[in-house]
Amino acid sequence: MPWNNQNDSGNNRPRKGPWGQDQPSGAGGGMRPSDFEGLLKRVKEGYAKLFPGGGMGKRGWTVAGMAVLVIWLLSGFYIVNASEQGVVLRFGKFIRHTDSGINYHLPWPIETAYTPDVLGQRQVDIGYRVSSDKGNEAQPEDVPDESLMLTGDENIVDVNFTVYWQIKDANAYLFNVDLRIGEADDTVKAVAESAMREAVGQERMDLIMTSHRQQIQQKVQKLMQEALDSYRAGIVVADVKMRKADPPLDVREAYIDVQKALADQDRKRNEAEAYANTIIPQARGEAAQIVQDAEAYRQRAIAEASGEAKRFLSVYQEYKRAPEVTKRRMYYETMSQVLAPMNKIIVDDAAKGVVPYFQLPALGKTLPAQPAPKSNTPSASNQGGNLQ
Repeated sequence: MPWNNQNDSGNNRPRKGPWGQDQPSGAGGGMRPSDFEGLLKRVKEGYAKLFPGGGMGKRGWTVAGMAVLVIWLLSGFYIVNASEQGVVLRFGKFIRHTDSGINYHLPWPIETAYTPDVLGQRQVDIGYRVSSDKGNEAQPEDVPDESLMLTGDENIVDVNFTVYWQIKDANAYLFNVDLRIGEADDTVKAVAESAMREAVGQERMDLIMTSHRQQIQQKVQKLMQEALDSYRAGIVVADVKMRKADPPLDVREAYIDVQKALADQDRKRNEAEAYANTIIPQARGEAAQIVQDAEAYRQRAIAEASGEAKRFLSVYQEYKRAPEVTKRRMYYETMSQVLAPMNKIIVDDAAKGVVPYFQLPALGKTLPAQPAPKSNTPSASNQGGNLQ
């Protein structure tokens, strides 16, 4: 792996040397121990003890060569942790995988061993960064260049999300992904941002913020996995979590007002539909009732007319058989109907020489109205005879 000694200005990380030491930022920028003169002095003293005469000689060169050979052979030992997988390359070509524990490979430059973490889950934040303030509390800071996205209904939404991923194929990951400092995360971040923009660009803003978040997460995960597989990156996307999906801060109040107006519109529409659903069946019921009443009246009028016609025909038949009796009967029935609501006074002609006196106004107030007598009662016959 190449060693990149460039300062990562985005993360404000210190400059590192190839073995992880902090590199001083002074002039020259070289690797110098803090006590370089003391180190040289100790090396000279050790050399003087091994070679008192001041020269190495054959014995000195042999000892030095053996020491260098032993150190070179010992450099082939390496440790693979439980979550890692050892990958051994010989002259840049893959040879074998090694399990966790202490392993050995031929020293560099013959063989090289890498131990990528294949079980640990990593995460990449898109649209925001988590920083710590003085109280050591995580505070997300928005990154507008990554978070602002265009929706399918031509609105702008501020989306923050996190991608969780891990290594699926160590060989593909080592050979096809740039593993310099930060480059692996940058690859996943670029793919994730592209997939999220594609998914958001096909949805309405209100659905992105409410009911379609789960669908968008699944779609982004699928798109990312397809893209990374096409790159043969050896990376599997474990999960995608949307942290926030809101309107941009500059237009948030205006967007809330628009949503309130849309909610009022929906409410008014629902009230109108409810009123229509109430009044229309009621009007239909009243119309049906009127039709039924008219039909009943028609049937009743027809029945009454038919009854009257039949009655007239029956009377006519009786009249043809006995005209005098029928006329008298009709006379009685008519007069009984006419005189029924009136007060009546009957004077017997047999009482000769007697002039009865009646207080007619008082009698009209005190005497109750007499019910109409039936046509076949004796009083009706007498009444008819007297009137005749």
